Amino acid sequence: MKLPIIRKLYQAAPPEKLQATVDVLEAFCEMNIKDEEIDVAGELITNLCGAIEVHELVKNGMRESEALNHFSKKVLGSIDL
Repeated sequence: MKLPIIRKLYQAAPPEKLQATVDVLEAFCEMNIKDEEIDVAGELITNLCGAIEVHELVKNGMRESEALNHFSKKVLGSIDL
């Protein structure tokens, strides 16, 4: 997850387009591809889903900066160090 990428994706595209991209990448991952390609697609999917979630938070009333911070804290809070 890269917050600067999530911010750019959020600003660049509506959630419908982001979800369509996720759908394509998920279909790509179901093909017979290398592990490295799956890793790259997985990272892209993670960032796209983050941007979709930020869209949802903003739609529900949060400012963009608050939504990005909330998402970041949520992800970092789920990591066991």
